[in-house]
Amino acid sequence: MYTGAIEIVEVSPRDGLQNEKALIATADKLALIDRALAAGARRIEVTSFVNPRAVPQMADAEAVCAGLPQRDDVTYIGLVMNQRGADRALATGRIDQLGAVAVATDTFAMANQGQTSDGSVAAASEIIAAAKAAGRTAQVTIAAAFGCPFEGEVAEARVLAMAEALAAAGPVEIALADTIGVANPAHVASLVVRLRDLIAPLPVRVHFHNTRGTGLANVWVAVAAGARTVDAAIGGLGGCPFAPGAAGNVSTEDVVYMLERAGIGTGLDLSALVSANHWLAEVMQRQLPGMVAKAPSFPKQS
Repeated sequence: MYTGAIEIVEVSPRDGLQNEKALIATADKLALIDRALAAGARRIEVTSFVNPRAVPQMADAEAVCAGLPQRDDVTYIGLVMNQRGADRALATGRIDQLGAVAVATDTFAMANQGQTSDGSVAAASEIIAAAKAAGRTAQVTIAAAFGCPFEGEVAEARVLAMAEALAAAGPVEIALADTIGVANPAHVASLVVRLRDLIAPLPVRVHFHNTRGTGLANVWVAVAAGARTVDAAIGGLGGCPFAPGAAGNVSTEDVVYMLERAGIGTGLDLSALVSANHWLAEVMQRQLPGMVAKAPSFPKQS
């Protein structure tokens, strides 16, 4: 069993909120980021620079960036889909890392960003180059790596071919995303090992949705297979406007509880995350999907 440390990328301000119908105030997004920082998060996906007509929840990207705390020990990530988004993110002066996305199937790539799968690989490579030219870093996520809402099964060979092309562009890491929550632990273990061996020494990051209840199991086997960074969202919120049926991300509190109880460090404060969950539930005016925040603390605090 792996007994080192795992890095958590907190994605609630972007992926957690992007699919919400009711617009969340910029002040509440910044308060969520503050609570994530207080819990120990040091990499946070704060917003996305996309067309506000397509994703109205992210229309305040520049305003969110203007309100970010000045922190030398934190990496603020902005998701971008194209050069225009990259230019917007870099112009804020507050985004440390660009997050690019390449999509494993043509149909989903067209729905998500208006281009083919190969086109999304080329666009992501250009985003990585733009970040480097601006003195920033970039990471890339392969979306629908375990299954597509339109085309169904996705061949591992396709994902690995994309990863090989993307690795040549020089990102800091490559992530596998289970965008619609169809992955199972056996598939995850197989693909993570193959990706790890293919792109080493680049690290592997994973991004799981809990649509079918397999999110935590997939995190566990991904870590065992060599992934060293895990995306998660406070409360387990999330979804994709362009992926029918996509549900929430794995909950940060649930991931931290599972890993820390197993002796794998995350650097995050579980009690602070549970408090953040309860606060966010009030903002959203509903109970959130994450399980640990609904349960009594264990072991009991003295």
